[in-house]
Amino acid sequence: MLKQGKKYQEVAKLVEKDKLYDPEEAIALIKTMSTAKFDETVEVAVRLGVDPKHADQQVRGAVVLPFGTGKSKSVLVFAKGEKAKEAETAGADFVGAEDLVAKIQGGWAGFDVAVATPDMMGTVGRLGKILGPKGLMPNPKVGTVTMDVTRAINEIKAGKIEYRTDKAGNIHVPIGKVSFEPEKLLKNFQTIIDTLIKVKPSAAKGQYMRNITISTTMSPGVRVNTLKAPGKKE
Repeated sequence: MLKQGKKYQEVAKLVEKDKLYDPEEAIALIKTMSTAKFDETVEVAVRLGVDPKHADQQVRGAVVLPFGTGKSKSVLVFAKGEKAKEAETAGADFVGAEDLVAKIQGGWAGFDVAVATPDMMGTVGRLGKILGPKGLMPNPKVGTVTMDVTRAINEIKAGKIEYRTDKAGNIHVPIGKVSFEPEKLLKNFQTIIDTLIKVKPSAAKGQYMRNITISTTMSPGVRVNTLKAPGKKE
């Protein structure tokens, strides 16, 4: 078993193992546990009462966090003609068509999010085996296959994040940086929790929001009282 470092062990003592913290308490605590020399990312892990093996219980989508994630994302847009010009004007970092497909097939992956107009998906589909496993394939469910490329780019630049259940029904998302003011982290936290509640699959049975944990890149997790989570309605 991997032994944790001394700094980790020291901050871990600050967390009461059996306690479920209110969101405000959890955020205040994780800010005090930051020991890294860089601005750590604050992350939320949510265990949902769903079985992702069934299509009608998968939870996937995207949401724009009010205060962003603290990370600037590079956006690639697959488009032609006027839509390519629109993407460039909107601030896309990379714009192209077959040329970008060939570049990615050659091993290049210097972007964080890919957007495509619907007419380009026949061409972009050739990248399924490359972009799919990395979570970079444009998808209409999260708004990255669209004719409104300006809106897509603006939302991504403003702090849009994607969420998706893993095989165990967990969702992991960033909600900002340790340097964020507590109020901003709380608002971002509230936004993602509210969103997950709104998209609860009708096929999900029993307790839906089973476990919520907040942590930083290098800290232990702090469990949040799901009954105190915003918008909680079990």
